[in-house]
Amino acid sequence: MNLRIPGPTPLPPDVLAAVGQQMINHRGPEFEAMFREITAWLKVFYETNNDVYILTSSGTGGMEAAIVNTLSPGDKVLAVSIGVFGDRFAEIAEAYGARVTRLSFPLGKAADPQAVADKISREGPFSAVLLTQNETSSGVTNDIQALTEAIRGAAGDASPLILVDGISGLGAIRLRTDAWGCDVVVAGSQKAWMAPPGIAMISFSPRAWQAYARAKMPRFYFDLGQAKKYAERNQTPATPNLAALYGLHLSLKKMIAEGPEAIFARHQRIGEYCRAGIRKLGLGLFADPAHYSNTVTAVTLKEGMNPAKIEEDLRTRYGIIVGSSKAAGVGMIRIGHMGYVSEADLDQVFAALAELMPR
Repeated sequence: MNLRIPGPTPLPPDVLAAVGQQMINHRGPEFEAMFREITAWLKVFYETNNDVYILTSSGTGGMEAAIVNTLSPGDKVLAVSIGVFGDRFAEIAEAYGARVTRLSFPLGKAADPQAVADKISREGPFSAVLLTQNETSSGVTNDIQALTEAIRGAAGDASPLILVDGISGLGAIRLRTDAWGCDVVVAGSQKAWMAPPGIAMISFSPRAWQAYARAKMPRFYFDLGQAKKYAERNQTPATPNLAALYGLHLSLKKMIAEGPEAIFARHQRIGEYCRAGIRKLGLGLFADPAHYSNTVTAVTLKEGMNPAKIEEDLRTRYGIIVGSSKAAGVGMIRIGHMGYVSEADLDQVFAALAELMPR
């Protein structure tokens, strides 16, 4: 099977083997050593000196943790959305009683920093701004550096917290947490990290901890105060997903050996390779060319090509699994290319699509 959805992603053979190891005591020294290394290695890719915590949950759980540990019901929040997962971040904040102002951009487009700054100038101050680094529903990567600079420039002394969903980008696409002033950044193990689903990672800045002290949204399982307390002895508050952590530990070891710069460059190459292959087939690219994602490509199909039928044929005839369309009325499929992926994996997709093209 050639799994080409934007997560979960395939596992390298040695990571797959690591996942099958016997369980250990999550309060014992073996776990503490593993936890210590995972945390240190994550900080390298987060490019942060801030705290980084490990949660047993999906990435969405990490997004919820970002909200409930920093905000109170009634807080004004600006949710900048460029697609389905930007909307999800807004919905989580609304579910906990935040007063959410949405600033949405057309699917396929990145957020415009000037439009975000204008919104803050007109309707601020806001307690927090919610951003998406990489939107898998459209194959678009936001310019987080430009957005954070615009937010701080518009807000002045009333600078809001900046909460970033980095789930489908971090680990493959650069995100300089400290240098760009991101207060909370969420990632997920099943994306570029080449690990199984079930682990969310979240960084927390000193400003985020100040907000935590006054935040009144309900929290229990996702209480980062408890995570901080246990992390001081390299443990988690509740039983962690040991199997997923085995995989993440080994995948991070491999990533550290390769190096962040090499990984970012590799994803740039594989993203360009995918886009070039799609163009050669005469198919279209949905995203704004200035903001193509290097982890997922949204492909627009030719007239007469039914996306659901193409997905089914790819799966049943070729063993290739692609993502479905997230754009109403647009004939689209989505091809994931993050983490453990090669040009040969994409060549299989191109060859199959060529055979399925209308004659």
